[in-house]
Amino acid sequence: MKKIIVVVDMQNDFINGSLGTKEAQEMLPRLKNKLQQAADSGSAELIFTMDTHGENYLSTQEGKNLPIEHCIKGSHGWEITPELQDFVRQAKAVVEKPTFGSLALPKLLGDADEVELVGLCTDICVISNALLIKAAYPEIQISVDANCCAGVTPESHRNALAAMKMCQIKVL
Repeated sequence: MKKIIVVVDMQNDFINGSLGTKEAQEMLPRLKNKLQQAADSGSAELIFTMDTHGENYLSTQEGKNLPIEHCIKGSHGWEITPELQDFVRQAKAVVEKPTFGSLALPKLLGDADEVELVGLCTDICVISNALLIKAAYPEIQISVDANCCAGVTPESHRNALAAMKMCQIKVL
């Protein structure tokens, strides 16, 4: 059985940068421990996603609705947090995505029997990618580790988990 863990947008801007939250900072050690266990056991491959915007972010539809510059390609905030860099080097792939969900991501998962999502933000990018994967592969077991995700707010985190459950995505 082949398992892939998708690590969504664990970038500086979402942890302690322009859109950082206390919940993201508190979740990071749990996620690092989970990835270390997977690496030690060889139980899963890793794929990382990166929210990736250009200098014109504020003129995009997303930028007009969320007018806070973040994850500008090449900036410190765009980089995956230093705590996870060892895992990035071991990853099967790193997918840059210009918006919440990645259409390229499902193409990398076709040989998986199980896909687990972790990362940020539960209520935006995690749920978007989980639903895209579910649509592409309705028979693959898809799960999200609630303890290794954080939302924009604790309430929106819980709401996203409930929505994913309704769409037959297992919440761990």
